Amino acid sequence: MDKRPERRTAPKGPGARRSRRGRLAAALLAALTVTSCAGGVSGTPGAFGTRDPLFPRLGNDGYDVEHYSLDLDYDPASGILTGGATIVARATKDLSAFDLDFAGMRVRDATVDDEPAAVSRAGDELTLRPHEDLTRGETFTARVRYSGRPRTITDADGSKEGWLTQPGGGVLALGEPTGSMAWFPSNNHPSDKATYDIKVTVPDGLRAVSNGELASTVHNGARTAFSWKVKEPMASYLAMVAIGPYEIDDKKTTKSGIPVYAAVDPGAKDRASGVLAQLPDILTWEEERFGPYPFSSTGVVVAPAKSAGYALETQNRPVMPLDQFDVSTLVHELAHQWFGDSVTPATWRDMWLNEGFAQYSEWLWSEQHGGPSARERFATEYAKDDGDEIWAYPPASPPTAADVSGRPVYVRGAMVVHKIREAVGDEKFFALLKDWPRVRRHANASTKDFIHFVDEEAGKRLTEVWKTWLYGDGKPDAA
Repeated sequence: MDKRPERRTAPKGPGARRSRRGRLAAALLAALTVTSCAGGVSGTPGAFGTRDPLFPRLGNDGYDVEHYSLDLDYDPASGILTGGATIVARATKDLSAFDLDFAGMRVRDATVDDEPAAVSRAGDELTLRPHEDLTRGETFTARVRYSGRPRTITDADGSKEGWLTQPGGGVLALGEPTGSMAWFPSNNHPSDKATYDIKVTVPDGLRAVSNGELASTVHNGARTAFSWKVKEPMASYLAMVAIGPYEIDDKKTTKSGIPVYAAVDPGAKDRASGVLAQLPDILTWEEERFGPYPFSSTGVVVAPAKSAGYALETQNRPVMPLDQFDVSTLVHELAHQWFGDSVTPATWRDMWLNEGFAQYSEWLWSEQHGGPSARERFATEYAKDDGDEIWAYPPASPPTAADVSGRPVYVRGAMVVHKIREAVGDEKFFALLKDWPRVRRHANASTKDFIHFVDEEAGKRLTEVWKTWLYGDGKPDAA
C-alpha cells in the first residue's frame, strides 16, 4: 500500500460507536450462550474479534476459512449489489454459533451445511447459529445471500475504502485494512487466509477484474459474468474488484514465464503506457532479489485518476489510480507480492514487515538504476530533525489504528531493513531477502518470527537494531 502522499488524523468520536456495538454484540453472544445451554448442546459461540492489538473487532474466533466462493451481480444504475457468499471453513472449537464481519446491506437468508441458520446482526458483526452444533475439527459450509448498496468505509486515518463508486458505473472494491466487509461477509483478519472464486456480473460494456486468473467470461443477454479463480491463499484485505470499461493487455509474460494481465482505464491508456511497458522487467528484477514470484500470474489495474487516494497491493494484481502510477510506486506494490501478500502479517501491528520491505525495494531500485543509493536515502531520512513525523513512534509499535499506514511504518521501517543490511553485510542480506519469503511462503508471520529468523540467519543477535531502530522511541542518537 502507498498512503504516503499526505498525513491524516483519526476522525473524532468512533470510540463511543464501537463501545455501543461491543455491548450489543456481547449481549447477543450471551443470549446465544444461554439458549445453547438450555438446549443441552455442548458448543459455545465463537467470539467476535481476534483481539488484534490495533483492530480488536476484526476477524472472528472458532473457525478457519479454507475457501470463499463469491457470486456478485452489480447494477450501476441503481447502485445495488446482489451477492452470495459460500464459505468453506473448519471449526477450531465446538461451536453453537459463529460470527462473520459484514458491514451494511441486507442479509436475505443463510444456511450452514444446507440447513437454515438463524441470523443476527450487531453493528458489523453477522452471527449465524446453525441448526446443529459444529464439532471441533469439522469442515462446514456456510452460505449467505444479501443485497443492497455497499458502503464506502472511512478508515481511522481518514482514507476511503470498501465500495468506491466512479462515474460511468465504475467501482473499485478495496479492503485494506477493513473494507472487504463492505462487499462480502468474511473472517476479515489477515491471519485467516483462504483461496477464492470470485464471479462478478455486470452490464455489457463494463468489465469486472479481480484477483487470480480469469477462468471464464459468460454473456447472458445484456450482461456478462466474469469468473476469477485465486489458487493461492489470500488474506481478505487483499481481495479486490475493479468494474469499468477497462482495456485489457494479456499478451505479455515475464522472463520467467509469468503471465501479465493488465487492465487499463481508457482515459489512462496513453499516460500509463510507458510505465506499464516496464512491468515485466521490474518483476524480473524483483525475482532476482526476492526469489521466485509467489503467484501464478501478475499484472496491474490502472484505474482513473483520483479513483482512490492511494495505490494498493491487491494480490497478484495491484490497483493503482493513474495519478499514483509511476515506476517507483509500481516497484513498491509489486514488492508487496512477496512482502505482505505471500508472507502476510500475523496482526496489523506487524504492518512494517509489509511496508518497510516495499519501501526499501524502492531504495534498492534507485541504487541499481542510477539514482541515490539506499545508504544515501537512509542518510536523507536520518537528517530530518527529531520533531519529524518519522520519529513519532517505533515502526513495530504503531499506537492506534490511525497510525498503521503512517510514515514511521514505511520510512523508518525501511531504515530498519537498511540497518539489518549494515549489520550482516551484503552477502547475507541479499540471501535473507530471498530466504524470508521462501520459508514463510503463503503463510503468516509476526515481528517476533522475523527477529528470530534474522538472528538465526546472521549467526548473532542484532540486539541494537531491534532495540534502537525497531522498538526505540524517538530519533536514535547516531545513524
